[in-house]
Amino acid sequence: MGAQSKAAKRIAHMAQMACLLEVSAPKPGNVNRQHDFADSRFEDFLLSALAIGPALEKAGRASIGQTILRATRDTRRSVGTNTNLGIILLLAPLAKACLLDQGGQAINIGKLRQALGELLSNLTVEDAKKAYAAIRLAHPGGLGRSPQADVAQQPDITLFQAMLLAQERDAVAREYVTDFAITFTIGYPALRDAREGGAELSMAIVQAYLSILRKVPDTLIARKRGFDVANQVSGWAAQVLDAGGVFTEQGLQALATFDQRLRDEGHTLNPGTTADLTTASLFLFLHGKFISI
Repeated sequence: MGAQSKAAKRIAHMAQMACLLEVSAPKPGNVNRQHDFADSRFEDFLLSALAIGPALEKAGRASIGQTILRATRDTRRSVGTNTNLGIILLLAPLAKACLLDQGGQAINIGKLRQALGELLSNLTVEDAKKAYAAIRLAHPGGLGRSPQADVAQQPDITLFQAMLLAQERDAVAREYVTDFAITFTIGYPALRDAREGGAELSMAIVQAYLSILRKVPDTLIARKRGFDVANQVSGWAAQVLDAGGVFTEQGLQALATFDQRLRDEGHTLNPGTTADLTTASLFLFLHGKFISI
């Protein structure tokens, strides 16, 4: 097996690991080992994590749009509901950026964001068509309609331009036009710092999740309940962190209360976009563990 093939397999495995670790962590309001939703179970997320591997292994040689669509199709063959569209949208460009080195070695994290930005700025109309097809296939909740570049229609703009139009209502789209600012400047540092501070990996993931949610109101909640409610949820996350987060007994008690607040019957307070951003941050963290920074 050549160096490029080995690097591709490693990137795919890290993507799967990131998904498995993220859903297994006891993040408030999300599906995890202790909590299922009526339309999606913990096992669905495990199957989804496995399903994306083949597409991400080919990410270095495929377009970002092709990777998004293949990973979404493969997921739908395994599960009957949307479990990972946001994750796929985030991991597809990240995986491709990690595999840009022609020598087959994973790119250094210090250069990764610049490489990622170049990829995102060069997205095409064809990437948009394939991503739109993936979104229609996944049929995410709370999507609604848009007066411009609606996903129900065939796009005539690039995927970067489409994300630019959607950035105010969707944090995943915002990542595309900010070179993944949330992942690189909030999620990844919070996860790294929590691990260095002595938190076990599962709880470090929770700490990173809270850190993202504190600063970035969840846009899935905003689409379902409005931005006032999303901002309120971010305020609750801030209260948990101010109490010490995962590092203090008071913080853990606040975390349990926060979890209970988010578990309404319709799961309308599920910070699902924050979970997606946490997965991307975890992928970046795992990538950094295997290379020099």
